[in-house]
Amino acid sequence: MMTGQHALAPSSAATKKTAAPLLSINEKAFAENFNRRPFLIQHQLSDHPLFDISRLMKLAQALPESHVEYNAGTVDISCKPNETPRTGLSVEETIRRIEECKSWMVLKNVEHDSDYAALLDECLAEVQEYSDKICPGLSNSEAFIFLSSPGSVTPYHMDPEHNFLLQIRGKKFMTVFDRSLTSAEEFEKFHAGAHRNMHFEDEYLQKSAAFELLPGLGLHVPVCAPHFVRNGSNVSVSFSITFRTPHIETEKLVHLANGRLRQFGLHPSPVGSNTSIDALKVMAFRVLRKSRSLLGGKA
Repeated sequence: MMTGQHALAPSSAATKKTAAPLLSINEKAFAENFNRRPFLIQHQLSDHPLFDISRLMKLAQALPESHVEYNAGTVDISCKPNETPRTGLSVEETIRRIEECKSWMVLKNVEHDSDYAALLDECLAEVQEYSDKICPGLSNSEAFIFLSSPGSVTPYHMDPEHNFLLQIRGKKFMTVFDRSLTSAEEFEKFHAGAHRNMHFEDEYLQKSAAFELLPGLGLHVPVCAPHFVRNGSNVSVSFSITFRTPHIETEKLVHLANGRLRQFGLHPSPVGSNTSIDALKVMAFRVLRKSRSLLGGKA
């Protein structure tokens, strides 16, 4: 997913206090599982007019081309990025023919539209009441809308943000995997810009949790937890609300620093094994990045 700079509007929390909640969150489940394990929530967005196909068509036409990704949905779970087939259809044709064209598409950073930005802010204001107790400092909020044909597959991959995927229409089956399946080198390459798709082995299923998502349900996917999606027998529409925190941004910098150290033949300690060493790595990487930037190079 793309990195944006949308900040949660200061008035969102105040708005939430006077309106019916959009999300139903179990405080105990949130506290025990947030950014550790996937867990379900409920939402009230299934009949929201912003997710009508006609409104989504208008949104897709208004977004920059780089904010719309669409591919054939008849792919393998372990599909490599360069092997992902295209359908040959335009964005408009894909949406219009979504029931039959065997595709999946994502509208990225839909918060650039003020209507969707307001909805994102309202949802995340409710999430922040719980997340700030665990990982303070919600920032870089982004929203994505997924449209999928019946039976389409989204390959095994990971994303770099805190994510709540809200199922709006149709049914999808989502399988989320333990982060221990991902090597340190894979994390380092991912944060350095490698494609999100990853290699999958059937044995990974031993460390996974499967969820059936129906309209009105949402699923929390921990940061960088690998997952894949199989769509049900009808068209699916999902709304993904994401955000970052200082904690995961620090982890990202440690991964990047470790990747640099590994390039010099060293064997850096894993992220989180020593917080003091992690802090030194972050400081050194920031200094390196700043000096490279001043010299016109890359960190």
